[in-house]
Amino acid sequence: MESKKIDVWVGLFVLIGAAALLFLALKAGNLLSLNFGPTYDVTAQFDNIGGLKSGAPVKSAGVVVGRVAGIQFNNQTFQAKVTLALDQRYQFPTDTSAKILTSGLLGDQYLSLDPGASSKNLQNGGVIQNTQSAVVLENLIGQFLYNKAASSNSGSSNAAAK
Repeated sequence: MESKKIDVWVGLFVLIGAAALLFLALKAGNLLSLNFGPTYDVTAQFDNIGGLKSGAPVKSAGVVVGRVAGIQFNNQTFQAKVTLALDQRYQFPTDTSAKILTSGLLGDQYLSLDPGASSKNLQNGGVIQNTQSAVVLENLIGQFLYNKAASSNSGSSNAAAK
């Protein structure tokens, strides 16, 4: 009888430990959002979203004010249309700008909102016009190498002309 009681307690302890590990894994991967308050949807279009994913945080001044609700491709403008679910508690002016930034060593990306100075606020279904795409490291390295190659070629052609 005593053995069954210990087995139940050990099983309960293991179950609680597994639930805690699952919770931590979801929080670390930005896959868990425990905000059940009312939200309003706003869209923004970007030329390049890099590695931004649905569920990524939307931050303003370092504070999480919402989540990326969805990402779609716009066939007319050939841009990525990002839908943001912003917490109803936080109101942003219509001239707010949005940019995609990278956080941490793992390179997780999030969307940052910089409020403008307009007296009108964004409403449900509003559009953020001022956007800045993600900085893609591969593109920067390619531009650097191209510029280095171009400058070394022009230097060698100038030496040959003398």
